[in-house]
Amino acid sequence: MQCFVYKSLRRADTYVYLRERDAFELLPAPLAATLGPLNFVIELALSPERRLAREDVDTVIANLQGPGFHLQLPPPPVETTH
Repeated sequence: MQCFVYKSLRRADTYVYLRERDAFELLPAPLAATLGPLNFVIELALSPERRLAREDVDTVIANLQGPGFHLQLPPPPVETTH
C-alpha cells in the first residue's frame, strides 16, 4: 500500500500519513486547523513486513484503509533524574 507522509509546519515532530497524495480533505477540519500547513516529506510503500521508526505498520495501514489518514505525534518527553 502506498502512502504519503507530510510534516506539520506548526507542530514539531508531528506527521500525517495519507493514502492519497495531497488528499488533505481526508483530515477532519479541526485536526487540519491544528496542524496548519503540511509539507510533503516522502512516499512509502507499506506492508506488514516493513518496519517504521516510531509507528506500528499494521496500525498505520488500518488507519489508511479506514479513515484514510494516520497521525504520528511526537514521542513523550524523556524524564531525567537529577
